[in-house]
Amino acid sequence: MSTTTPTTRATRTQAAPARALNPGRTTATAARVLRQLSHDPRTIALLLLVPCLMLVLLRYVFDASPRTFDNIGASLLGVFPLITMFLVTSIATLRERTSGTLERLLAMPLGKADLIAGYALAFGALAIVQSALATGLSVWLLGLDVTGSPWLLLLVALLDALLGTALGLFVSAFAASEFQAVQFMPAVIFPQLLLCGLFTPRAEMHPALEAVSDVLPMSYAVDGMNEVLHHTDMTATFVRDILIVAGCALLVLGLGAATLRRRTA
Repeated sequence: MSTTTPTTRATRTQAAPARALNPGRTTATAARVLRQLSHDPRTIALLLLVPCLMLVLLRYVFDASPRTFDNIGASLLGVFPLITMFLVTSIATLRERTSGTLERLLAMPLGKADLIAGYALAFGALAIVQSALATGLSVWLLGLDVTGSPWLLLLVALLDALLGTALGLFVSAFAASEFQAVQFMPAVIFPQLLLCGLFTPRAEMHPALEAVSDVLPMSYAVDGMNEVLHHTDMTATFVRDILIVAGCALLVLGLGAATLRRRTA
C-alpha cells in the first residue's frame, strides 16, 4: 500500500519540470551572467583584449622570423582562448558558489542542466567574440599565413574557448577561494600546455609523455590548428580533432553539473 501523501506527490510534480532542459530558464540564466559580467570591465578586458595583445606581442617578438610566428601563432589561437576562459569562468562561478547564489537558484524551479547550459551559453557568447577578434587580428592585421580557411581557425578557437569554460565550471567546485581557483591553473592547464606539441612535436617526446599527451584535449586543439595551417581543405584528421575537443567540452560540462549537488545540497 502506497504511503505517498498528496503533498509529497505535488512536490514531486512541481520539481519534475526542473530536471529537463528548459530553453527559457537557460537563456534567462545566460542573460543574468552576461549582465553581471557587463558591470566588470576588467573581466571583459581580460577576455577580449589580453589574447589580442599577447598575439601582437608574439608577432613582434618574431619580427625577424615571420615564419616562426606562422607556426606558433596558429597554435596559440587555440591556447589563449582556453586559458582566459578557464580563468574567468572558474573565478566567476566560484563567486556564485561561495556567495550562495547557486544554492538559491537551485532552490527555484531551475534544473542543473538549465544552470550549466546557461553558464555555457553566456561564456560561449563571449568566446565567439574573443575568438573572432583574435583570429581576425592574427590573419588580417598581423599577417598570419595559413593554407586553409581562416573560418576553420575560428572554429577551433571557439571550441577551445568552450573547453576552457567547461574546465572552469568544473574546477570551481573544488576551490574554496578565488586564490585556490587560480592555483588550479598549474595543475589543469600547464601540463596540457607543455605536452600539446606547441614547443616540440609530440612524436619526439618520451613515450610515456606522448601517451599522456594523447589523452589531453589541448593536444587535439593544437593538432587541429596545425591541420588548417598546412592543408587547404578540411581533412579527416581535422574533423577527428575538433570532435574530440567538442566531446571533451561536453563531458566536462556534465561533470560540472554533477558537482552542483555536492556543493549546493
